Amino acid sequence: MRPVAVAIMAKAPSAGEVKTRLCPPLSLADAAELYRSFLLDKIEQVRSLSTASLAIAYTPAEARAFFAEVAPGYVLVQQQGADLGDRLANSLGELLDQGYRGALAIDSDTPTLPLGFLQRALDLVVTPEIDVVLGPTEDGGYYLIGLRAVHRELFEAMAWSTGQVLPETIRRADAKGLSVACLPPWYDIDTPDDLARLRMALAASDGGAPRHTRKFLLERTN
Repeated sequence: MRPVAVAIMAKAPSAGEVKTRLCPPLSLADAAELYRSFLLDKIEQVRSLSTASLAIAYTPAEARAFFAEVAPGYVLVQQQGADLGDRLANSLGELLDQGYRGALAIDSDTPTLPLGFLQRALDLVVTPEIDVVLGPTEDGGYYLIGLRAVHRELFEAMAWSTGQVLPETIRRADAKGLSVACLPPWYDIDTPDDLARLRMALAASDGGAPRHTRKFLLERTN
């Protein structure tokens, strides 16, 4: 079988379409540029994984050329569906239908997520005793979900962008008899408080990854 596919769930970085909850303090244009930095860093991070097939599940349809340019060598999957649950399930399903051993869907706004978490997810998703791999976010969602088969019950009629996503996903998996493994929790960047936390973390670190996000926050903004 083909290796595990790691798919970054991504939007085109268009002003007014991404990271609007960061406005203010950012302008719509700066929020889009910051999200572009997140994307570039996530593309670099995933590329450094061993034994993984690289993919981006992108939206909107007309953004394909942009993602082909910034992520050469990545498999491009167009997101399909009415809400995030549909888009996740359909993107994972399309990859699994192509014969990948498993598939991970990961977010694009955790620029400081340790690489080891993703590598651990690659190991867990192919473990026969585990059916679902989740990477919890501190706000009650998840930054990663990994499967070997699409269980649509985990995605349908979910209250996305609320603190109930993770516990409800686990509850549904338990109800279906699916075994769940959780990675360590991490934080994503949704709110001005998250942005301030990220800025402080980068200022306190010694350089390096995430280099695009670091450049934007520490060199271009106050």
